[in-house]
Parts: sequence; structure tokens; C-alpha cells
Amino acid sequence: MRIGGLASGMDTESIVKDMMTVQKMPLDKLMQEKTFTEWQQEAVRETNLSMSSLRTSASSLRLQSSFNAYSAVSPNPTSFTVATTPTAMSGSYKVEVVSVASAAKLTSANAVQNTAGNAAKSTDQIGVAGKIDINGINIDVASTDTFADVAKKLQDATASSVPALRASFDDTTSRFFISTKEMGSEQAFTMNFTDVDGVASQALADKIVNNGTATAAATGAIDGAIKFDGIAVNGLKSNQTTVNGLTINLLQAGSESVVNVQSNPEKPLAMIKEFIDKYNETIDTLQKQIIEKRYPNFQPLSDEQKKELTETEIELWEEKARSGLLRNDPIMKSALQDLRRAFMDKVSGLADGNLNHLSQIGINTGSYTEGGKLFIDDKKLTEALANKPEEVMALFTTRDAAGNGVGARVYDTLNDIVKKLSAKAGSSSSSVDNSTLSQKLKRMDTEISRWQDRLTSIEDRYWKQFTAMEKALSKMNSQSTWMQQSLFGGS
Repeated sequence: MRIGGLASGMDTESIVKDMMTVQKMPLDKLMQEKTFTEWQQEAVRETNLSMSSLRTSASSLRLQSSFNAYSAVSPNPTSFTVATTPTAMSGSYKVEVVSVASAAKLTSANAVQNTAGNAAKSTDQIGVAGKIDINGINIDVASTDTFADVAKKLQDATASSVPALRASFDDTTSRFFISTKEMGSEQAFTMNFTDVDGVASQALADKIVNNGTATAAATGAIDGAIKFDGIAVNGLKSNQTTVNGLTINLLQAGSESVVNVQSNPEKPLAMIKEFIDKYNETIDTLQKQIIEKRYPNFQPLSDEQKKELTETEIELWEEKARSGLLRNDPIMKSALQDLRRAFMDKVSGLADGNLNHLSQIGINTGSYTEGGKLFIDDKKLTEALANKPEEVMALFTTRDAAGNGVGARVYDTLNDIVKKLSAKAGSSSSSVDNSTLSQKLKRMDTEISRWQDRLTSIEDRYWKQFTAMEKALSKMNSQSTWMQQSLFGGS
């Protein structure tokens, strides 16, 4: 029970509040530190997202396919299409599609009828029992099996064999559609139909292939084949093959055509410039964060302080309070230095006389005051990609015991930066966060809870003391009144 100033006439509520304001000062400071740490964690996480995005972009710098500086167009696109790989070479090449690889297919010759003599549906029972032999694989068919059941049995029984079949019963046409999953001559298959005793069964055949008289059916498939500069390339089990750095997609047999392969630096040039633009943007932001001024007199506002300010005043104050969250951050400073070295250090392990430094292809860094930004000499880079595409590719993509190329180094450096930032600030999407700042915030929460309990005890003590004082004064006042009444109350 709290008694406030009834006997003493004092404003006990205000007195206790003022006393508690002094006692809460360490807690207020701790709350400010917590808010600042939360802001810092948020800033580190935002930077980590930027670095993760840059790392994704950098991934292409380490892949040979990104530096495919050649292009080719099929002069006979109805017969074949063509695309270059990183190993393509300039020149003219004769290409002829001799045959296109095919799958083996078998379809019911006529619409299949159900037991009632009507066009069958997949849910109808087949009505005939027997066996189907597919290249030595036996499949039992029960008369109660539906047409869909039979299709599934055909597919399941051959799933791990050669050929593996796809089978379905089509309700629209009342036919089985059966084909091999793969292509090539080895996919050919034969189907033999017998009754349960092993005797050839026209009845069962009519429910599957329905070609009128046969109790067996066979279908073939062929390999793909081309001629490349007069060299026969046979036995293709798919309609795509790669010869001398050219990926050829076979569409149909056709006459010989000449494919011209020419240098095409536009693709890798655009890729490099796009990455460097994004890199410079990220580095510029990082550099500003490192040197951003800190205003120690502007601490995070408490809820009580915000009540005394307008929204504009709060916004201006917090702008100052949030300034310099990452000032001189060691991870950020190290990131700038490491990325600069990853780009500009010499690439070892390349052949003598080959390109081994980015400056040789027109990519340089500015001064340290520019934060390690990269600058491109478009003409020099274009000439290098046009005249020495293999050397440019090796400069970026080499990865062996002798040394890593620029692309691999940059990717690895960014990956290391992302790991360090994650270890410091964690991720808002992670269910388990043991990062440095998260652990610090947990310790602060524990300390804040202790302070709140302590302040509650202190406030209760103050109120007990004032209540005891009020009770004592009230008792004294009562005694004084009694004495006055006894002495001067009259007779």
C-alpha cells in the first residue's frame, strides 16, 4: 500500500519519480547502447546483402562459358542450329546432317474397343488375360486390369531396362501410345502377345496394337549422324553433339552447309562492364560508410524523449545518431584492401608472354582516395577480347595449384567477406543466430532485465520509506491532537 503525502503534505509521487530518474540513468544508457547496436547490426546486414549480390555477379567472372568470344549462325536452320563453346575457333566448317536420332514408337493401329464393343476408355477393363513379352521381359495382364493399368505395367516393368518405355492410353483416340525414353538404334523393341498358357493371342494383341492380324509388333529407332568437314560422326544417341567447340543441334537431314565462326567480343565485354559498374557502386557505398562521421553527442532517443519532440526533430536527431554506424569497421576496411588486391595482383601460373594483369586489358584502379574503384579503357578491352580471347579468358578463369585467375580471386574474396559479415551480424532469416552482435544484444537484454528488477525493488523501497514516514507523521498528529484536547479541551 502506497500513501502519498496525506500527513506530510509533500508531493511524494513527484519526489519518487525524480529520485527514480537518477536511478534509471544507467539503464537509459544501456538502452541507448542496445538501440545503437541494433542499428549497427541492421547496417552490417544491409552491407552483407550488397556483398552477397555482388558475389553472385562475380560468379560469372570465373566461368569459361562467360568468356565465349565467338559466335556462329547456322546457314540452314531447318536442318540444324549451332552455338559456340569457349573452345571454339575462328574459321569456316562444313556441316551436314545425315540422320536424326529417334526414339522407338508404337501406337495402336486402330481405335481399341472395350468388352461392350465401344471405343475403349482408360478406366475400362481390358477383358483379356495373357502375357506381353518385350525384348524378353514378361508382363502379366489380368482380364480385370484397366487399359490405364496395362500402360502402367508396361512402363514399370521396363523402367530399369533398355529400352525403358513410356506408355499411356489416350481416351480421345482410344489408342495406346508407347515410346522409348531414350533415342538411338539400341532402343528398338518387339512385343509378343500370348494367352496365359503361352499360346499366341490375337485377342490380347487387338487390345494393345490392334493392327488386325498380327500377334506381335516391332518398331525400330535410328542413331543420329553428321559429317563435320567430311569427318563422319556416327552413333549419336541424342540430337545434340559438340565438335571442335561447336554445339550442333540436329533437326532433320539436309544438305551440306558452311558454318562461319567469328570473333564476337560484345558478350564478355558487356558482362565485364556490367559487373564493374555494380562493383563500383557497392565500393562507393562501402567507402562512404567507413569514413562517415560519428556524432557522439547524438545518442538514440528514449520513448520519453521522443514525446517531447516533433516528428521532424526526431528525424533530424536520428539522422545524426545513425551516422557513422560502420565508421572504421575493420571488416569493411579489410574488404576494400582485399578486393583491390584480388583485382590488381598479377595472375601467376599463366604461360610466359600471356596476359597476366588486368591493366594489360585496360582495367585499372584509381587512387586510394577513390576507394579502389575500377576504370575501363573500352578500346583496349575490346581489342584484347577480339585479338586474344583465350588469354583474357585464362586471365579471369584460371584456377589451379599455380594460382587463381581474377574472377576466382574476386569471388573467393567476396565469399570470405560475406562469411565474416554473417559471423558479425547474422541473418534476419536464420532461425539460429550466434553472431557476435546477436550475442551482444542477448547479453544486453539480460542486463536490462536485471536493471528493471533492481529499479522495481528500489522504487518499492522508496515508497515503503515514504509510507512509513507518513504513517509515523499521522500517528504523531493524532497524539498531538489528543494531548491538545486533553490539556485545553475544557471541563
